Amino acid sequence: MSENKPGFSTLSIHAGAQPDPATGARATPIYQTTSFVFDDVDQAASLFGLQAFGNIYTRITNPTTAVLEERVAALEGGTAALATASGHAAQLGVFHTLLQPGDEFIASKKLYGGSINQFNHSFKSFGWNVIWVDADDIDSVKKAVTEKTKAVFIESLANPGGVVTDIEAMAGIAKDAGAPLIVDNTMATPYLCRPIEHGADIVVHSLTKFMGGHGNSMGGAIVDAGSFNWTESKRYPMLSEPRPEYDGMVLHETFGNFAFAIACRVLGLRDLGAAISPFNSFMLLTGIETLPLRMQKHCDNALEVAKYLSGHDKIAWVRYAGLEGDACHALQQKYMPKGAGAVFTFGLKGGYEAGVKLVSEVELFSHLANIGDTRSLIIHPASTTHRQLSDQQKTAAGAGPDVVRVSVGIEDVADIIGDLEQALAKI
Repeated sequence: MSENKPGFSTLSIHAGAQPDPATGARATPIYQTTSFVFDDVDQAASLFGLQAFGNIYTRITNPTTAVLEERVAALEGGTAALATASGHAAQLGVFHTLLQPGDEFIASKKLYGGSINQFNHSFKSFGWNVIWVDADDIDSVKKAVTEKTKAVFIESLANPGGVVTDIEAMAGIAKDAGAPLIVDNTMATPYLCRPIEHGADIVVHSLTKFMGGHGNSMGGAIVDAGSFNWTESKRYPMLSEPRPEYDGMVLHETFGNFAFAIACRVLGLRDLGAAISPFNSFMLLTGIETLPLRMQKHCDNALEVAKYLSGHDKIAWVRYAGLEGDACHALQQKYMPKGAGAVFTFGLKGGYEAGVKLVSEVELFSHLANIGDTRSLIIHPASTTHRQLSDQQKTAAGAGPDVVRVSVGIEDVADIIGDLEQALAKI
């Protein structure tokens, strides 16, 4: 490869990978093993003591997964990455590294319903407290900051509404608070948006979605931007204080600008155990190879579908940042000029019952709780993914009773529109 920096498509295929040194295999092999033989006791001791990098146990590291981690880090422009069993596992790993009991973090109200549940309920068992904000109201976000604020969490492109968040504005607030900005970039992927370039300190992914892209494998990722000074304020003891597990090693002093990724691995993944399987890593790597091709097709199709729905007499509104009249269009042009993604919401004039009817009548679309598949997917969030939330929470999350979410696939766009047309005719 030339000395010039490789382009995005090249990185999608080659980053982290090389022919297998043992066999010459061109595709990254699946190292389907639980553990690895040590050269001798000295090598084993150096691995366990973090004096050397290598493989001990697949819960912590694995050669197949290492290629996935390096590729995701390269695509996001980070210093290092850690792959996990799911997007939820990635979020748990991040906050386990950042927070102590009694700490707070700020989060945008416009998030995936599962994240809202995780933050509201599961995290309380750890003594971690979420402060919800309207990310569109920058002044109110500033007012939510307290001395207990240890992180700010947003989605670059919010699920389910496809709302674009002003990353630079949120990064400024986080910086003033002395806290890292965490950006969930699942919906946009680094093909459309690279949050680190706009001030994010940590990026998380559900690789299950667009990165893998085929709806066949679970996975998550944490990407370390290498931009945050973990020892400056002494507010992050997992990174800035001596670790008794490693003979008093201070992780930030030892590992510098990739210390956060290391801490998530050796203090979080090691003990929490939410490891991705090598087979899933292999499947996700295969999916990422076609990421730029798929994402552009997703975006092109979604824009045409959004335009069609905007003119339909049974549709009350369409929220898609790619439409020129959308409230997020200017932010989309700034942060995601290649396209506004595949996922968006629209409202049916018939409300809740019409939403249930629509998802029951589609034929090409699959009615299921996922996004980011090559196939077109549809769901009525109020009756499914966001059902456990109150009506007020549903509305705040962009999942009111009339809302239908689509994840537009890469089929022929005429067939996608035709399926919606026949289903809408039955309402």
